[in-house]
Amino acid sequence: MAGPIRQPIDIPSLERYIEKAAPEIKTPLEVKQFGYGQSNPTYLLTAANGNKYVMRKKPPGKLLSKTAHQVDREYKIIHALENTDVPIPRTLCLCQDDSVVGTDFYIMSFLAGRIFEDPVLPDVSPEHRREMWRSAVTTLAKFHRVAPKSVGLESFGRPNNFYNRQLKTFATISEAQAQAVDIDTHEPVGKIPHYDEMVRFFGQHSTQPKDRGTFVHGDYKIDNLVFHATEPYVIGILDWEMATVGHPLSDVTNLLMPFTTATSAKARSVGRANPAFADGATPGLPTKAECVAWYSEVAGYEVLETELTWADAFSIYRGSVIMQGIAARYAQRQASSDKAGDYAAQMKPFAEMGWDFIKTFREKLGKEKARL
Repeated sequence: MAGPIRQPIDIPSLERYIEKAAPEIKTPLEVKQFGYGQSNPTYLLTAANGNKYVMRKKPPGKLLSKTAHQVDREYKIIHALENTDVPIPRTLCLCQDDSVVGTDFYIMSFLAGRIFEDPVLPDVSPEHRREMWRSAVTTLAKFHRVAPKSVGLESFGRPNNFYNRQLKTFATISEAQAQAVDIDTHEPVGKIPHYDEMVRFFGQHSTQPKDRGTFVHGDYKIDNLVFHATEPYVIGILDWEMATVGHPLSDVTNLLMPFTTATSAKARSVGRANPAFADGATPGLPTKAECVAWYSEVAGYEVLETELTWADAFSIYRGSVIMQGIAARYAQRQASSDKAGDYAAQMKPFAEMGWDFIKTFREKLGKEKARL
């Protein structure tokens, strides 16, 4: 998955830094860039002795958001989790000296396993497909069980009022992203459809899920997991830049989004629904209900249907802001992924789905109140 370098770095400067800060890594280096990593450019470093490592860095140029691309936070939480039962890479160093490669970066171990871009997990047996999804779900539950204070990260984020804090953060980010202008067409990215209405709805405290105050990964999904090379279990979680303390349902809904969108007529109409995730469509693939049950058993609390529906809607709203960010970076030609243009085109249809889920939540809540 690593190929030509799309965003050049000063390799001799990096080698000089590594010789002092991480002498385990033997120079000279062979450097390639991964195709994934929408936000922070990610490089494969092959040492002189053949050992492999991964470097994550901030993107070059003026950044649209001060809260995004915080590779130091990625490093901090990965390092803190090294003595828990959560599978993560091993960290080697964090560099916050821009003179080395132009921006902050950190280096971690390379996990020799399998990464699947397709959450259907193609080319595995039905038995392995089911166990791999179970492992993805239960690994997330194990992560949510880790108390921030137990690993010295009680100040990593505030445990309460998570969704309102998310709304405030995304408002600032989305406003900047909407104003980004394409360097070729001179057209702004523009606002997310139904943005103001969605913000008003999500800001109603009376309907928000009850605070939980756990760690959250921020972008937990199948293609951010590394599976064992031959066995059906997770050996590592990647892409930690959005990690904080907050509500665990934000991770649950993100992981289960393929199941959620498979039930949406709007998602199907705009090509955002994967028919393989319809119940019974793919041998070995669990149902969304089974995944929620696995999660609840390991995490130790029951996920309520109304809270899950609310969180599903919020996850789609949040995903729209993330897509808008990719669209903004694509407009300014800062996006590191070769698929950035596709994400930019899908932002508005995805937001329309979020509005549909808000209407579904209101219907469910109305029926629940009518039964009381």
